[in-house]
Amino acid sequence: MAAFTGALTTTLPTAPLLHSDSISSSLSPSSAFSKVCKRTASLSCSSSTSSTASTSSSSTGQPNGCDDCTRNTKSTQKFSYGRASPSVRWPHLKLTDTYPSHHTQFTPPLTTHVVQDSPDSDSEGKEEEDLNLDSVGSLDTNDETQQVLGRPSKTKAKKMTKLALKRAKDWRERVKLFTDRILGLKPDEFVADVLDDRKVQMTPTDFCFVVKWVGQSSWQRALEVYEWLNLRHWYSPNARMLATILAVLGKANQEALAVEIFTRAEPGTLNTVQVYNAMMGVYARNGRFNKVQELLDLMRERGCEPDLVSLNTLINARLRSGAMVPNLAIDLLNEVRRSGLRPDIITYNTLISGCSRESNLEEAVKVYNDMEAHNCQPDLWTYNAMISVYGRCGQSSKAEQLFKELESKGFFPDAVTYNSLLYAFARELDIEKVRDIGEDMMKMGFGKDEMTYNTIIHMYGKQGQHDLAFQLYRDMKMLGRTPDAVTYTVLIDSLGKANMITEAANVMSEMLDSGVKPTLRTYSAMMCAYAKAGKQVEAQETFDCMVKSGIRPDHLAYSVMLDIFLKVNETKKAITLYQEMLHDGFKLDHALYGFMLRVLGRENKLEVIERVIRDMEKVGGMNPQVISSILVKGECYDHAAKMLRLAITSGYELDRESLLSIVSSYSSCGRHSEACELLEFLREHAPGSNQLITEALVVIQCKAHRFDAALVEYSNTRGFHSFSRSSTMYEILIQGCEENELFGEASQVYSDMRLYGVEPSEHLYQIMVLIYCKMGFPETAHLLIDQAEMKGILFDNVNIYVNVIEVYGKLKLWQKAESLVGSLRQRCKAVDRKVWNALIQAYAASGCYERARVIFNTMMRDGPSPTIDSVNGLLQALIADGRLNELYVLIQELQDMGLKISKSSILLMLEAFAREGNIFEVKKIYHGMKAAGYFPNMDCFRIMIKLLCRGKRVRDVEAMVSEMEEAGFKPDLSIWNSMLKLYAGIKDFKKTVKVYQQIQEAVLQPDDDTYNTLIIMYCRDCRPEEGLSLMQEMRRQGLEPKLDTYKSLISAFGKQKLLDQAEELFEELRSNGCKLDRSFYHTMMKMFRNSGNHAKAEMLFTMMKEAGIEPNFATMHLLMVSYGSSGQPEEAEKVLDNLKVTGLDLDTLPYSSVIGAYLKNEDYNIGIQKLNEMKEGGLEPDHRIWTCFIRAASLSQHKSEAIILLNALRDAGFDLPIRLVTENPESLISEVDHCLEKLEPLEDNAVFNFVNALEDLLWAYELRATASWVFQLAVKRGIYNNDVFRVADKDWAADFRKLSAGSALVGLTLWLDQMQDASLEGYPESPKSVVLITGTSEYNMVSLNSTLKACLWEMGSPFLPCKTRSGLLVAKAHSLRMWLKDSPFCLDLELKDAPALPESNSMRLIDGCFLRRGLVPAFKEITERLGLVRPKKFARLALLSDEKREKVIQADIEGRKEKLEKMKENDDPRRVSRIKKLRKRKYVRPSRLSNTKQIVSGQKSLK
Repeated sequence: MAAFTGALTTTLPTAPLLHSDSISSSLSPSSAFSKVCKRTASLSCSSSTSSTASTSSSSTGQPNGCDDCTRNTKSTQKFSYGRASPSVRWPHLKLTDTYPSHHTQFTPPLTTHVVQDSPDSDSEGKEEEDLNLDSVGSLDTNDETQQVLGRPSKTKAKKMTKLALKRAKDWRERVKLFTDRILGLKPDEFVADVLDDRKVQMTPTDFCFVVKWVGQSSWQRALEVYEWLNLRHWYSPNARMLATILAVLGKANQEALAVEIFTRAEPGTLNTVQVYNAMMGVYARNGRFNKVQELLDLMRERGCEPDLVSLNTLINARLRSGAMVPNLAIDLLNEVRRSGLRPDIITYNTLISGCSRESNLEEAVKVYNDMEAHNCQPDLWTYNAMISVYGRCGQSSKAEQLFKELESKGFFPDAVTYNSLLYAFARELDIEKVRDIGEDMMKMGFGKDEMTYNTIIHMYGKQGQHDLAFQLYRDMKMLGRTPDAVTYTVLIDSLGKANMITEAANVMSEMLDSGVKPTLRTYSAMMCAYAKAGKQVEAQETFDCMVKSGIRPDHLAYSVMLDIFLKVNETKKAITLYQEMLHDGFKLDHALYGFMLRVLGRENKLEVIERVIRDMEKVGGMNPQVISSILVKGECYDHAAKMLRLAITSGYELDRESLLSIVSSYSSCGRHSEACELLEFLREHAPGSNQLITEALVVIQCKAHRFDAALVEYSNTRGFHSFSRSSTMYEILIQGCEENELFGEASQVYSDMRLYGVEPSEHLYQIMVLIYCKMGFPETAHLLIDQAEMKGILFDNVNIYVNVIEVYGKLKLWQKAESLVGSLRQRCKAVDRKVWNALIQAYAASGCYERARVIFNTMMRDGPSPTIDSVNGLLQALIADGRLNELYVLIQELQDMGLKISKSSILLMLEAFAREGNIFEVKKIYHGMKAAGYFPNMDCFRIMIKLLCRGKRVRDVEAMVSEMEEAGFKPDLSIWNSMLKLYAGIKDFKKTVKVYQQIQEAVLQPDDDTYNTLIIMYCRDCRPEEGLSLMQEMRRQGLEPKLDTYKSLISAFGKQKLLDQAEELFEELRSNGCKLDRSFYHTMMKMFRNSGNHAKAEMLFTMMKEAGIEPNFATMHLLMVSYGSSGQPEEAEKVLDNLKVTGLDLDTLPYSSVIGAYLKNEDYNIGIQKLNEMKEGGLEPDHRIWTCFIRAASLSQHKSEAIILLNALRDAGFDLPIRLVTENPESLISEVDHCLEKLEPLEDNAVFNFVNALEDLLWAYELRATASWVFQLAVKRGIYNNDVFRVADKDWAADFRKLSAGSALVGLTLWLDQMQDASLEGYPESPKSVVLITGTSEYNMVSLNSTLKACLWEMGSPFLPCKTRSGLLVAKAHSLRMWLKDSPFCLDLELKDAPALPESNSMRLIDGCFLRRGLVPAFKEITERLGLVRPKKFARLALLSDEKREKVIQADIEGRKEKLEKMKENDDPRRVSRIKKLRKRKYVRPSRLSNTKQIVSGQKSLK
């Protein structure tokens, strides 16, 4: 909105609005605005009461906003003179009855909403009235007025005779009598009653004056008088009467009515100068210069010669029609003279007033000088206008000087003069001067009028002093001055600029309460206020109210609304308003065009953009070059390029900014070819701009990061000196070279630039200095600094000098660094601390301690004070000079100076002694640092550990690592490698392996020295290259790896995407004649599938057939299972899609694999979607699908997720699971039994897998009793073995192999319950040992062995792992019986259902172990820190709180250490070995050692 907000962008007032006597501050902006709209409508309606009652109630011309006031209008009989209503008299004009009443002051519309600050409007209005009514007041030779008043003299006024005075008094009394009677009529009374009742004899001239005088208060009544006289035919129509009514309508801004009366007038009456002048005055008021010009030409065509009044009216119309062009005023004066007339005082005053409105001082002075040159004496109005124009142009002193010269010219200042001078100083916000002028004005007898108050109020508003403005407003009303539209508009304008929207709306409401009709400026100020506050709806409603009230929007009003619509992306409304704006003759400014095009471009409204471009060309008269520039601002670069091509082919010059903007846009969008094509076109059609085009090509290549092409383009043209003197291209090119580290090329470009005489900018100097520093040429950089200083360029960036000094120091050129600092000291009062520190570092690099100490002492003496860098520089100087023994002396001296030794300084010393290998001094510094309160950081630990490793201080290294971990730091690879070298050097290979394991746990990337272990370990740790090298070493030793080893290597290479190595191993096996089974091919297929190489995966089918292995459905299914296990359900779905394409008759197995993969990945919605797709494909879900969903529900974290999955099964036609968890389970026993019966005959262990999944679900959500009878039902039907536990057979053993985790936990509880009963009853007797068979295999990634161990260990049971066989738990019978009797965990082994389903799953799957959720933290902590512990100890630790458990575990660890030390002292190596073995044992199943990390990482990704 910057292009048209005008004065609204001035200083925003901030004072609060306090106006309790007239403005209700409690109104919100919306409510206040609603009131404003209604009151505006009411005012409009009250002004249209001249229509008949019937017309008032049914006229379609009345605005909708008048409904409220129409209902509130009195029900008395309305004044009904139909022809006085324009909408009735001339319906084809589509006029409305929204005309102001006689209580409203009428002002002509202004061309801007800015408050009319100038106080010369009174004089201007009087002058204009004289100008327009001079023809009305001039009489014919036959006019009666000549007889009454006598013929007026053109040179001097003649004395009237007594008879003339008496006659003049008589006609005035007659006219006044009729005027008062007409204006005193009520709204329902008629003018005809007064005119028909003629108590005195009236002449036609008398009636002319009656129309004129009545029209000053009510143009409707004046029009009624005129019409009634025409109807009665009391006199023949004359030019004076017609001119009079036209003048009245013109002052009331009723142009349409005036035009209608003028066009219907009789030709004889019409063809007179007075009538033409009056009609031209109507047009002139609205600035319709073209219409005035047409009338003037019409006069001449009809033989009616224009007089001076005609030309003065033409001048007035031209000045109001638009901005003044240079020498316009003088040209208009010359036009008058060419017409054979001499400009009079009104001509000059009209021109000077127009210059004042435009704030055009230059033209005003020209007119004034011309006036004096032609001996036309200025009058008071002239001086008032000149004072006004000086004030408007900010020359208050000139205005005051002219004011003081008035008396010497024979004039006395009037109120207008004082107001003009007051405005001059108010415009400059000179409150004191305004106060003095106001006091002088009062002393001279001039009271403050409305214009005075308006000017001062506006001044306070600009300053944001709204309290003073409102105090003045209240004083104004108290002293009897009625606020006018300007007063209210000033207040609304000021409040709107201060974003005080509520207060502004309240002021407008009060304006309507006082009967003052808002003007165009008022509405515009209100709209701008709403627009600034972002209130689009209120602004639009204000605009609509303005239109309904009969006020025609101007350019600003349209622009504000268009800007609002565009900002809120109401493009349809914006386009409609834009078309209305063009229809009304207004044009958009360039900025608003650009904004509108930018919005349309964002919404991709290409057709509208094309239409706007046509409007700019046809309506706006813009040339292609200007249109292209606007399109660039609107970011319509394609259209801009098109118009730019048209402009160039049309002969316009190439616009630099437009071209660079277009090519920059193309470059940012990656459309480099289009940019280059445009530039080539311009190079062909605009040969005079080759320099600019070449520069643009270089710039666009740089911005496209194609520096090679940019350099080539530059090199092709640089020899012809075809570049401009601007440094922009060179700067971009050099900066691009710097970013790409093309320092040599940057130096060449800079040399060419200086050769061609292009002066570098300060920024370019800085870039080149940095480039030469990076190139290691500090002397050249120093030379550039000197050259810049010679040209007056002093770098504020001290880092420029610091960089040069640092490079000098690195090259050990401390003498030149010294000279640079010396030149800085001569030029600057104080040298920056960074410069001193850089010089100290330069000395330190060369070991010049004494010189560095001199600089340090200078800083201590003269400032700035030394910093840590300064101290470190001194230390570096001693270290570089090899004087380590003096470091302690320097430290003591610095401390004596009051300087605190920093941590970085201590580390500097520590590192220096570490490089010397002085362990004693390093340890002394290290302990001293800790004693001083400085905690070691990572660098310190790294230095210490590396030094100790070199010295083979094993215990010190281990203690340092422990201290490091306690401090919260994790060793990095360099530390681990140092330790590996340490242990390898002392041949402690077990600790070497342990360190390797710690490297893996720290997720660090081992290097070549790290790999010393078995091939399978490297394969499982995803390091197949090292495994391959070990394999080659194994072969050189004569050992042949097994096929499983090959398979592991191939799989590892596949996981690492090392496909070439994997293929090489696979082909090696085939070429050696090894018989490979289907698993090898499956592994290779999985590898190719994972890498996306589907072609090679399909080639394996042919290879399998050639090897005699037929690919089957299981092959494809394995791929899907593999994808699902690796968390890639999408890839599994692709395999399914491939199976569909083959046309095979698919069952639910592949679908179950895909659905299971999605469910395992917790993509429940997709899994349900695939289920629905399967049903839509005509395949009904069976036991496989049921098992997938039930198993996913058992592993879901929340009840809501489980319900969703089970509901999906219900929707698919299987509702048994959801009913089991939501209804009474016991009522469903028969249904479950029937379901199991149906599943028993099916293959693939359908019923077994189904029961396992169902048991997991019931156990997880605490439906333990239901799980119990389902378990027993499965045993009864033979789904589970009858000998799952054999207490009754005196064996007391149990075999839970192949059971799921939930089933095993149910069976365990039932088994313990039976053993407890047997123990209490004494029968059957137990054996000496009780065995629980768990097995070592996994079921759906769940280890039964780990799950049952965790459960029994939590209960503190006496079961322990079998020492000779894995997958067995053994307990002594006596211990077991005592535990069953005494343990609190065995007090109640009855399985019960929870009253309600828990919100969260009671179990959790951790590392293949199905644990109780609450046990997970304790389980992790105990197993990770203590390893394998006995069940009772585990149970005790699990029951402790976290804090207590931590203390107990820590005490246990320390106790073990003490015990180990004691064993070492006793020198019993066997017991020491056993203790070490116990400490190293982990709670990890042997069967899971190979894939623990993969499972953990997979589960973490699933979570």
